[in-house]
Amino acid sequence: MKWLKRIVIALFSLALLGVGAIVAAYFYVLPDLPDVSTLKNVQLQTPLRIYSSDGKLISQFGEKRRIPLKLEEVPKPLLQAFLATEDARFYEHGGIDPVGVMRAATVMLITGEKKQGASTITMQVARNFFLTRDKTIIRKVKEIFISYHIEQLLTKDEILELYVNRIYLGQRAYGVGAAAQVYFGKNVQDLTLSEMSMIAGLPKAPSTLNPITSHSRALARRNVVLMRMNEVGYISKAEYQAALQEPLVAKYHGAEIDLYAPYISEMARDYMVQKYGEEEAYTNGYNVYTTISSDLQLLAQQALRNNVYAYDERHGYRGAAAVLWTGAKPDNAQIKAELAKVTPVQELQPAAVLTVEGQQASVLTAKGETKVIKWDGLKWARKFINDKRQGAVPKSASEILTVGERIWIRDNGQHLQLSQVPEVASATVSLDPENGAIRTLVGGYSFSQSQYNRVTQAKRQLGSNIKPFIYAAALEKGFTLATLINNAPINKPDISQGTAWRPKNSPDIYGGPTRLRVGLAQSVNVMSVRAMRHIGLDAAIAELTKFGFDPNDLPRNESLALGSPSVTPLQVATAFNVFANGGFLVEPFYIERVEDSFGNVIEKANPTLACKPNNSQVQPNSDPMSFGEPTAQTDAAVAHCFEQTGRYAPQIISEQTAFLITEALKSVIWGGGDWSKGTGWQGTAWRAAQLIKRHDIAGKTGTTNESRDTWFSGFGPTLTSTFWVGFDDHGRQLGRTAWNANGEKDQITGTEAGAKTAGPGWNEFMNNVLKGVPETTAIPPEGIVSVRIDLATGKLTRKTDYTSAFEYFISGTEPKEYISETQDENNLFIDAPADDLFQ
Repeated sequence: MKWLKRIVIALFSLALLGVGAIVAAYFYVLPDLPDVSTLKNVQLQTPLRIYSSDGKLISQFGEKRRIPLKLEEVPKPLLQAFLATEDARFYEHGGIDPVGVMRAATVMLITGEKKQGASTITMQVARNFFLTRDKTIIRKVKEIFISYHIEQLLTKDEILELYVNRIYLGQRAYGVGAAAQVYFGKNVQDLTLSEMSMIAGLPKAPSTLNPITSHSRALARRNVVLMRMNEVGYISKAEYQAALQEPLVAKYHGAEIDLYAPYISEMARDYMVQKYGEEEAYTNGYNVYTTISSDLQLLAQQALRNNVYAYDERHGYRGAAAVLWTGAKPDNAQIKAELAKVTPVQELQPAAVLTVEGQQASVLTAKGETKVIKWDGLKWARKFINDKRQGAVPKSASEILTVGERIWIRDNGQHLQLSQVPEVASATVSLDPENGAIRTLVGGYSFSQSQYNRVTQAKRQLGSNIKPFIYAAALEKGFTLATLINNAPINKPDISQGTAWRPKNSPDIYGGPTRLRVGLAQSVNVMSVRAMRHIGLDAAIAELTKFGFDPNDLPRNESLALGSPSVTPLQVATAFNVFANGGFLVEPFYIERVEDSFGNVIEKANPTLACKPNNSQVQPNSDPMSFGEPTAQTDAAVAHCFEQTGRYAPQIISEQTAFLITEALKSVIWGGGDWSKGTGWQGTAWRAAQLIKRHDIAGKTGTTNESRDTWFSGFGPTLTSTFWVGFDDHGRQLGRTAWNANGEKDQITGTEAGAKTAGPGWNEFMNNVLKGVPETTAIPPEGIVSVRIDLATGKLTRKTDYTSAFEYFISGTEPKEYISETQDENNLFIDAPADDLFQ
């Protein structure tokens, strides 16, 4: 009895000491214990996501992949898999499981090794939210007390929900939603029992137990989880056996991108980082909805790439990308392994040449497939000599390819084609005429090759794309579409150039007095210079500034009239939008709205609208970049715009001037005159008319000196679009070609220019955009009249034959005199010296 009494006292003393130690430990770590009440309002770190306007995921940014889920959204078998493996008594203990602790201690005493953990799910939540992974006694003590507090604050279901959303599961995946996507490319609700078990087995060692880093260990761990589920009764023996037999097929899945549009997503990412800071932007789960239309964006990307391929192939084949073997052929497995090391570029896939016979070649792809390139896919490949010269047309495949070469191939929609990575650059952007929303934006051929966004960053010479703005200023200075401007060599040099600058036409042909409409449609250089001389250099610069061009980019000399300013494609599209919407300078924008991780709109676009006021008293803002609120004079149409957006765009030219320039830009495409009478003439963009075959499109070609930059800008009923093609190396010319891509002579010959080089991209894009869109009929605005004029003089005429046509005029500017029996040139403007006009 004495010894029993001593044992009881000793045990009681030890218990008291234990309690005292626990109390002491609690008060010791109390100052360092975090406020677990923050778990009530915890915001899980989720990545930044960028979407198109129609909800297609464009990109995702952030180190941590996470898809937060409500507990009821997580399949019950997955929850059971975690419970069976990590904490079978989760719903029974109070945060610390004494049974689990004793079991782990017993195993360690018997084996001398820590084979079984004692951490509960609550303790793992405590560690993940508040503690480091340092293996120290103090950290473990804190973990126990934090777990106790969590259990007092949250329900078991709330704790489990935090756990399945917060737990790290390897490959930058946090939570089961992200893990399901990363490993299997599925929503969590679509996982099989085998896949759920694999995910539930990851918390023990996420870096080494996942199937991407170690398939065998992941498979063994999955089987352990299935065994535990069967042992505790969550699954039947039959379910257990069936899941064991299921192969574990997993691979890394990136974010499920619906629309690959990297240039616009990078713009949106940069905006969010600049506004919210890098940490907040990447972790707060913002959803950014851009103005990009996914359907239009795909059309723009394909048109740009097709156009770049066509240019590149016109200039010849630069040879194989590499040589894989020269002697004995390696086996196909070795070749396939080498090809697998090469990353595809857009549609281009690497391939190895296996045989070359006659006018075809067989190749092996990276997928191990043997394919044949027939002559239709080879005959374009004249040898590239330089940008201005190509070799002879090949007659056989052996002149082009050699066995053992690594080449690029692509499916062009009709057949397999030998290809090459283009060296030329291109960009395109499209805007909504009414509010400036950017509907498409492609900053280059391949973002993986170059992240340089040429739409917003590349300032390139504008070339003849400037002429509509020069002529718009001329119309507002009294010119009309029928005004005759002398198409003759300029003999009076511009002294401000420092040399005797005498601009020439391209081609170097002159036709004498020519109507303004024809001069714009045929892009006559000397007429544009004479029109600017009539306006005055200062007035021309002021006019271009109104259209949104930076005055610092506008040279103070007459080269301005031919497009010497360097501007971005976005600036060009914005300026052309003015003609498309009736004279309003709408601000381009690309972010429609920003939502937080809960779907609340925290930021919404406030665009400027192209309001068309009916009240003639409404005056445009004096500052073209100032967007003010409506005044008492604002009519109902503008007030309606204000109610919608809070802002309205300034009207920088009259609706009448915008209409007249648009009509002239239609002539760029459709030309004019009577071909049956020999008086028909083409505009520079006649290819657009041949392809698109509708009269509600308008556009302008543009080419700079020595063809370093080529442009096509224009618009249809619903969209304004600009295409640019050139080299990133400003000194490199686009050159010339004597053959088309099929190795045959055709009309696409000679020096590259806007109509030949940039135009086909615009034509293909706009043709596809307008499919199914009803053609619209131009309705002249109030203040426009139409009278029949003589085509040679621009004067009124009573004739109704091929020598005459109806022309539009701003009311009051139409000609007042009829042409006399003998032609005269009194309609020729007289604001320039006579010797300059008639010599």
